[in-house]
Amino acid sequence: MMRENTCTEEKAMDLLNQLEFILESDPLIDEVGFIHPSQFVTLSEEVDGSYTLSEHGNSNHEMFDVNALEQKNTKFWNRDHKLGISTQVLLPLFGAAKDSFGAAIRQYKTFTSLSGKPEGQDISCCSSPCVSLESEVMKHSRSLLLLSCDFGTAWNSRKLIVSRKQQLSLFINELLLSELVLSYSPKSEQAWTHRRWVIKMIAGKCSTLEDIIAKESELVEKIAEVYFQLRH
Repeated sequence: MMRENTCTEEKAMDLLNQLEFILESDPLIDEVGFIHPSQFVTLSEEVDGSYTLSEHGNSNHEMFDVNALEQKNTKFWNRDHKLGISTQVLLPLFGAAKDSFGAAIRQYKTFTSLSGKPEGQDISCCSSPCVSLESEVMKHSRSLLLLSCDFGTAWNSRKLIVSRKQQLSLFINELLLSELVLSYSPKSEQAWTHRRWVIKMIAGKCSTLEDIIAKESELVEKIAEVYFQLRH
């Protein structure tokens, strides 16, 4: 039984590694969807018989025809900056993401507490171990939030790191992540709250704030239009 559980955990971690590889390989992903395994063939037909299969973490995005696709145990679909995740793997994938995030944030907080500074205070975190831990927290929290968008601890961990770094590029990344979450969960209170926090943090510090606000209005209009179409 113990060996079976270990194998299951290893498979779940392999799924998480695949997902995180895709997210790193395509930072422009702007839409996420959860797909029944039977829908992968339909997706392949919609792109003229070709299919981008992210199964083994190949950065070249191997191309398969429909017949080959049907023989594959497909888990992820990634094309034109769209990401599809099979509903078949959501449970083990969530478990792996939650465990990995939990371990990373505990290690990060333990490490930073040794600095002797309060948690909310900005610190210089240039050492290799600290940078590595920050990267792990950000990576695993992103995966977790794409699978469970109202996981408050994951959003808060990102606030903690981003507020300490005070880098505009990181704040912009937070807007992109929350927008990605809203692509499949437009009513996510946590995602909207996070966006408001980001805009508040960069207000008065960002020369492109007006552009950001304009894009925020466009996003709200876009979500409203989609909601209206679904209702009618």
